[in-house]
Parts: sequence; structure tokens; C-alpha cells
Amino acid sequence: MDSVRKILVIQTAFLGDVILATPVASELKRIFPAASIDFIVKKGNETLLHNNPNLRYVIALDKSKGKWRAILQLIKQLRSQKYDLVLNLHRFGSSGIVTTFSGGKLKYGFSKNPFSLFYTKSFPHSIGKNQHEVSRNLSIISEFGAVESKRPELYPSPANFDRIKEFSNGIFFCMAPASVWYTKQLPIGKWVELVKQKSKSGKIYLLGGKADQELCAEILKLSGVPNAENLAGELNLLESAALISKAKRTFVNDSGPLHIASAMNAPVTAFFCSTVPQFGFGPLSDDSEIQEVLDLDCRPCGLHGFKTCPKGHFKCGKDIQINE
Repeated sequence: MDSVRKILVIQTAFLGDVILATPVASELKRIFPAASIDFIVKKGNETLLHNNPNLRYVIALDKSKGKWRAILQLIKQLRSQKYDLVLNLHRFGSSGIVTTFSGGKLKYGFSKNPFSLFYTKSFPHSIGKNQHEVSRNLSIISEFGAVESKRPELYPSPANFDRIKEFSNGIFFCMAPASVWYTKQLPIGKWVELVKQKSKSGKIYLLGGKADQELCAEILKLSGVPNAENLAGELNLLESAALISKAKRTFVNDSGPLHIASAMNAPVTAFFCSTVPQFGFGPLSDDSEIQEVLDLDCRPCGLHGFKTCPKGHFKCGKDIQINE
């Protein structure tokens, strides 16, 4: 399709979802090398796509001054671009409205979106059939010759690697203990056990955002080891990716840092508590490991997890064994 010259990709969900959408951008650039590709994310996630050679512009949707005002301004901006192809990887209404009124000649997206009836083509998005989210995303552009699976990509800059030089001497481990959802987060006692264990082999760095500083500080206080440091809120997303790429191993929940590790092809251990890898959000690194409690009749209890365990026992987290 030589007529495809301008392409827009939309993914305004969590940071992990943005990372898992990057194979779509790289495949589009391979298939349509002369096309310009723009990408919409929600405000705060745009730094993930800095330095990405497949993209022309990254557009941040900022709803802080009013959701509908921001959406209307965005639609006006998009219509002026006259996109040949608009791909919506987000499954919820606001992005469906943006896609519908984007002015794109072709509008593709998942049928779960409530506005998909206005798309040129819509595609199934089936969770629980052991298909990875990357493959689900790529299925939208399969008719153009896209591969079925591909590792996500992040592009830390030389400045990002310079920033983490002081931390990356010798053997060290990264750990990202926080999650938006309580039941997707390995219990604090398990993280303390892990810090104590791994500190015998190298330095420990705890990673996360500013909101995770208190949790990380509590883990370090309880572990009482001298060679561990709280970097939560100290590094930006690509600096964290750079550090993870140099670590002996990174330990994560089923959350955004897991997908950062995949994008850097870094050795990773992922703890799956209330959710399961079969949902399609497991690690994609060559050296990856999943730890979970099998044969719990209450697991999984939901797609995204909960603020508290619905059963009150949280066995899916508390029964995970921290192995050597």
C-alpha cells in the first residue's frame, strides 16, 4: 500500500501497555519505510518513547485541565494531519472517540472498544488464551505482512547510560516491588527475604516512581542490609531501563517494570500473584523466569488485581517461595 504515508498509533493506557505497543511501530516502519509514524500516549508516558527511531512525533494526551477539552483539542490537531491509517490499541471509550473523529482514511482497532463499530476494521482481543499482548497488537496489522511476535523496544540515550554509571559497577540486582494493585504485588516480607538473599551476591537497587519511595524505604529498613539503595523516584523511565539492562537480574511484579526488562532483553524474574501469565503479559526476555503459586482455585481473581484479596488470605502472594 504505497498510499500509506502518515500513520497514527494510539495507546493511552498504562506504561506497560505503551511498551508492548512498540513492536507495532517498528513493524509499521519496516513495512512502510517511507511513512511517518506518530504515537499518542497519556501524559507521563511520553518519555518511554524518546529516541525511538521509528517515530516522528509522540503526542501526550493531558487530561489534567479537563478530559473532554483535551480530547476535542486533540481531535482538531489530528484532523489537520490527514492520516492514512489510524491504529487504536486502547480498548476504552475515550480513545475510540479520538479514533472515530481523527479523520483517518483507515481506522483499525480492537472490537472491545465501544466505538469500534465506526472503525474501518475491528479485531478480536481475547485474554486468557495464552496469546501475548504483543501478538494481539500485531494482529491488527497482520494483513500488511507484520510478524506474529516481536520483542518490545526502548531506546535509552547515551546520557541515560551516563546517569547510571555510578550505580552499575560490579554485580548488582534491580528490584521493583510496587504495583498499582495490591494483589499483583509480592508481599513486603517476601521482598525483604529476597533483598537479604541477593545482597550476599551483589548490590541491591530498589526501583520505582516517587510514589513508591516509602514502600522501598520500608523494605530496606526491614532487610537491614548495608549494600542496598533506594532509587525510587531518582531515575526516570529510560534511566531505569538503562540500569536494568546492566543488572545481573531484575525482580518484578506483573507490572510496568516487567515490560521494561523485556524491552531491554534483561534477565528477569516475574512474580505473578493474583494474575496469571496466560493473560498475555508475561516476560519476553531470553532469560526469564516466572514464579507463581499453582493450583489455587481462586486464582486468577481478576484481570487487573484488587486493592485487597477477595478471599482475605492472599495465598497467591504469601505462598510464593523465594528460591536461591
